[in-house]
Amino acid sequence: MASKIQAIRGMNDILPTQTPVWQYLESTVADIVSRYGYQQIRFPLVENTDLFKRGVGETTDIVEKEMYTFNDRNGESLTLRPEGTASCVRAANQAGLLFNQVQRLWYMGPMFRYERPQKGRYRQFHQIGVESFGIATPDIDAELIILTARLWDQLKLSEHVELQLNTIGTAASREAYKAALVEYLTERKEELDEDSQRRLTTNPLRILDSKDDKTQALLDSAPALSDYIDDESRQEFERLQILLTANNVPFTLNNRLVRGLDYYGKTVFEWVTTHLGAQATICAGGRYDGLVEQLGGKSSPAFGFAMGVERLVLLLESLELVPEQVRYSVDTYIISLGSAAEIAAFKVAEKLRSANKELIVLMHCGGGNFKKQIKKADSSNARFTVILGEDEIQNGMCQVKEMSTGEQHACAIDEVDHYLLENINPELNALSKD
Repeated sequence: MASKIQAIRGMNDILPTQTPVWQYLESTVADIVSRYGYQQIRFPLVENTDLFKRGVGETTDIVEKEMYTFNDRNGESLTLRPEGTASCVRAANQAGLLFNQVQRLWYMGPMFRYERPQKGRYRQFHQIGVESFGIATPDIDAELIILTARLWDQLKLSEHVELQLNTIGTAASREAYKAALVEYLTERKEELDEDSQRRLTTNPLRILDSKDDKTQALLDSAPALSDYIDDESRQEFERLQILLTANNVPFTLNNRLVRGLDYYGKTVFEWVTTHLGAQATICAGGRYDGLVEQLGGKSSPAFGFAMGVERLVLLLESLELVPEQVRYSVDTYIISLGSAAEIAAFKVAEKLRSANKELIVLMHCGGGNFKKQIKKADSSNARFTVILGEDEIQNGMCQVKEMSTGEQHACAIDEVDHYLLENINPELNALSKD
């Protein structure tokens, strides 16, 4: 026997028992973003490597250590997308959607980063991203953050997450701060953790969110980013806070929040939780006004965020917040004995599916005797089983078995759809009549 081929480490299958939770999350997001006027965009899994080097930043961990990059047969360097914003900008700019236009876009799909797999952090992971283009004022920042707050409310997560905010100012104010920070930390370089020593010469702002306790202790006496923020960024940040407060969205100011990608400027934010261990961030984003021009387009202000689907699924499941009706369940299982009964079974199944789109109707296929078929009905966890045999067909009747009690009722074949709709769920029946 040939050996089994296994999935690549850190690239996981999503099995049928798991997909209903994913579908619940994805459909909830899709509903909310569409109500805010955001339209879905889809773009390729593979992009030119330069897109991410120029967009994400050559000194970021993503580009330096984590990208899946390869040469194709023509020698062109290609990369599996490690994040969605750069691809979204490339796609929208290529289609002429950005210059002097307002666009509200969203997307979802797999991303790829080569890193050590751990709970909530995988080599193939899934993100949902929401991006706005063409609006420079902080009202759009507020709208997107309020949108996420509405999502948490819909998912019953509001009391389990915290919003953290910061402003990192313009490029000029960040450069002035970097110089002061580097000067301070260079004198204490030996006390920094290994990653922070490397970042001191490549991406010093990332040292602010180091997880090393000794490094964080050093930062307590370091120059503060807030002292270098320009007036425009400060005013916009204050306006954002006013709008969030007016809309009852609580937040915490975190002056060490910088985000890990080079394209961010001014407002940045994260939604964090204490329920997932080290993988605390479930949604993050901010303003990136310079990225469109950096990627070859004409300047356009932009603000957006991304959320990790795996982490949100883990959070929903760990807190037992997945509604019971989300789990896959069969409403009706239909079995038949004999060719005439099989024909009738198809008609009953299709009639039920037409009567109400919410019903899940599973028809036994593959033949077998009555005992085998009823065993399949049992294992399906269906609420009701419709039994059609030759004798019943001749009399225009069928048997309906309520699987939880074992009670069986005779029912006219022409009336079985009404009987089931009334007994499976009165709400479904009401829906079918609307």
